[in-house]
Amino acid sequence: MVTIQPNATYDPWAKIYNDYWGQRYCQTVLPAFEKLLQQYNVHQGANLLDLCCGTGHVAQSLSEQGYQVTGLDISAGMLQYARENAPSAKFILDDARFFNLPSTFHAVICANAGLNEILLLEDLQAVFKKVYDSLLDNGIFLFGLNLEDFYKSWHGTISDGDVKDDFAWACCDSYNPEAKIGQFKITIFQKVEEFWQRLDINNSVRGYSRIEVITALKNVGFTDIYIYGKEGDIVKSEHNFHVIFLGSKQSK
Repeated sequence: MVTIQPNATYDPWAKIYNDYWGQRYCQTVLPAFEKLLQQYNVHQGANLLDLCCGTGHVAQSLSEQGYQVTGLDISAGMLQYARENAPSAKFILDDARFFNLPSTFHAVICANAGLNEILLLEDLQAVFKKVYDSLLDNGIFLFGLNLEDFYKSWHGTISDGDVKDDFAWACCDSYNPEAKIGQFKITIFQKVEEFWQRLDINNSVRGYSRIEVITALKNVGFTDIYIYGKEGDIVKSEHNFHVIFLGSKQSK
């Protein structure tokens, strides 16, 4: 039996994700996922698992469309916002590598490139196996992923941030192409009474190749694997930035 420990690393920047990124990411990436769900006959009323659901903006949008949504995330801080943002969805605090849910979902989605934060290929394949086991026969797995070229623009400069009277933050991105590991550092200043407190958060991401991801999907049983772009259309093999993978669990 695996004991799951909530990952507190994400909790301090849950406010930033909720206030600045969650809704923006949802508006940017969700239309392609909606298009593909319809294309693969996952319609209103279907059971969806929103993996690495963050602050629940995607879950809320899909719930409003009539889907039955369950969100899963490893951050209690993120889920606190998610429950407020998507009151009609269900949420589970768990690790994407180790969760155990019955085979009740018509589709599993991960819309926000959260799987890039899985740094080991064997762990990514473990996630794929858990997803496969949670799907009904003929269910689909749709997930956004940043491939290797996406991170090559990360040169250690400040990429985002804001300053308010009692709260300020900045995000700085860098990438090591040899290790295929990126770092995004978030520095937060928060005023508590009359004093400012500083918090530095360092998160790592990995840029995967197409072949690594496709092989891992096939290893756990997924078939009919396709790769789509941000508009929900098939992309050419040379496209190596942000993509959406789709794999199917065929009935046996």
